[in-house]
Amino acid sequence: MAFSGEKIRNIALLGHNGVGKTQLNEAILYIAGAIPSAGRTDDGKTVSDYTEEEIQRKMSIHASLSSFEYNAHRINILDAPGTADFVGECVLVMRASETAVMVVDAVNGPEIETFKLWRRLNERNKPRLVFINKMDKDRADFDKVYDELTEEFDKHFLPVVIPMGQGADYKGVIDIIEQKAYFIQSSGAPQSKEIPDEYKEKVASYREKLIEIAAEGADDLMEKYFAENTLSYEEIIRGVKVGLDKATFVPVFCGSAEKLSGVFPLLDFVINFCPSPENRRDYILNSNGEREDIHISDNGAFSGYIIKTVIDQFSGRMNFIKVVTGVLKSDTEVKNPETGKKARIGKLYRALGKKLIETNELKAGDIGIITKCEIAPTNSTITSDPESTTLFAPLRFPSPIYSLSIKADDKKNEVKINELLHRITEEDITFKTSYNEETQETTISGMGLIHTDFVLSLIKDKLKVNINTALPKVAYRETITKKSPLTEFTHKKQSGGHGQYARVVIEAEPLPRGEYYQFQNIIKGMAVSKGYVPGIEKGLKDAMKEGVLAGYPVVDIGITLSDGKEHPVDSSEMAFRMASSGALKEAMSKAGPVLLEPFGKLKVYAEAKYIGDILSDLSSRRARVTGQEDFGNLSAINAEIPISSTLDYAIVLKSLTSGTGSFELEEDHYEPLVGKGADEVIRAKKEESK
Repeated sequence: MAFSGEKIRNIALLGHNGVGKTQLNEAILYIAGAIPSAGRTDDGKTVSDYTEEEIQRKMSIHASLSSFEYNAHRINILDAPGTADFVGECVLVMRASETAVMVVDAVNGPEIETFKLWRRLNERNKPRLVFINKMDKDRADFDKVYDELTEEFDKHFLPVVIPMGQGADYKGVIDIIEQKAYFIQSSGAPQSKEIPDEYKEKVASYREKLIEIAAEGADDLMEKYFAENTLSYEEIIRGVKVGLDKATFVPVFCGSAEKLSGVFPLLDFVINFCPSPENRRDYILNSNGEREDIHISDNGAFSGYIIKTVIDQFSGRMNFIKVVTGVLKSDTEVKNPETGKKARIGKLYRALGKKLIETNELKAGDIGIITKCEIAPTNSTITSDPESTTLFAPLRFPSPIYSLSIKADDKKNEVKINELLHRITEEDITFKTSYNEETQETTISGMGLIHTDFVLSLIKDKLKVNINTALPKVAYRETITKKSPLTEFTHKKQSGGHGQYARVVIEAEPLPRGEYYQFQNIIKGMAVSKGYVPGIEKGLKDAMKEGVLAGYPVVDIGITLSDGKEHPVDSSEMAFRMASSGALKEAMSKAGPVLLEPFGKLKVYAEAKYIGDILSDLSSRRARVTGQEDFGNLSAINAEIPISSTLDYAIVLKSLTSGTGSFELEEDHYEPLVGKGADEVIRAKKEESK
């Protein structure tokens, strides 16, 4: 059944690895009647962790969609992994959902990924809830975790569900809004009961705070609250809706997903309070490439964007799509406005994990799956309007931070490996693969050691091949630091018949970083015919492929051709090409040649107790710390660092922080490398060339 946007709820499940997101998803599906029993992550029988890799590793690797009906609403839950290596999956579910549920461990409280994901939610001003899970575990402490949330995040937090006991004494939860108690029970729909006397005073206190926050939702509610010091049930609901929609406060829930406790109030709140996609904002790019608002609506022609692509061995290509305008129906002809390519949509599906459920249409705001559509990769726009050129703003993914060069034992397997790598890059935009002509290496790059290890295991398991790995070679560059003197070079060769003759005179000078190359021809008269100038430029670019220090490509150099000489018989384009190449190498040797090394912008996330060790290690890696942000017990260190110093950083940081730290890295610029470091690079390059 297709629901209008008003009756749809798109929810992202987020949180640090191991907090129980997948178990919560399982509990929600069971309570809603979407599945007959709740599976367990440890058993490998959950709806959202269904791939062989996820079952084997007992962790979420891919974002999954669970779509179901509940109380005359369509709920789409997007369960995202909690490991930093798979943050790309979190990015896509944030974009596709209107509300996020941040799951937090009742024992450990907010952890590193909690903070990082929270910042991403802040960037989108996304409405969110917090669900404090595992209230039945030893050392669970609701008040402690609640205090940590209020201290470490710049938001108003307010419990709308509180626990009855914790740890071994945990009995269930109390819904502050509905003023009902829900005790743990093994199966069936939760039954509400009267609030036990021992909790009534605490409930009254939290309810008063709830009324205060609800009053801030609208001017008329504030006026009534000042006048009467209370609000009606309906007014509380209206105020809470407004506050949540504007992300001015964060409702806090709690429970035990494993024991199916606290789930019913959460599910009820999603239906009654969380924003629907109807008339919510999305973003398109105008003709200048700038973002503009667009509102989700059934009106107009169909348009939507591809959230995620999966290539299944049985179903083929599956594209997860968010409908933004109009209605998508099966057998609709669509176009990709960016490429102009057209295709006809076949069947439409909803998903309950790996189970596909056929549907006739998807209305604006809904999320579903189209299959075998070759024109629509992840991040692309499709529309039924043949004249449309509108593109939805693409998802913004972080850059990969860990790379390995790979090589198959058997060259015959390289084609198969490259085909599988291409498929993986289609499914995972944060995973990159490339071939470096300069170093002659095939390189894979991902969001961390776990990410690349997952890909390598996938290749080995599917293709039954052995792969050799190594840290990739760094892409150094060469340039000059001062203007060269006028440099003359004559290419002359005589070997019977026509010979080769060309003479050029050039000057070379450094350019600002990033300008790469400039060429000027200031020859006066006909010393060199114009027809030979293209050959001269080709020779200069030949010489720039290998610098004079270590044979690395040359960048940021300006070259002026000031004079030359040709022979009426022996000159040719090739002769001038050889002459200019030799001239540039001589000019560079006289112009202060220097190596350039790539630098990146680094952001390291870690607990405060590890910061000293991290700073000491960064100093040893020639990093320059540019700032530090503190979030309670966690910190983010900003630095600029040579890329050569980061090749093993994913492994080192894991060791320094007992596996809890993470980082983001983005290549940024080149800087001169001199002294001992340059000598080592030059020596290593010469050894490699022998």
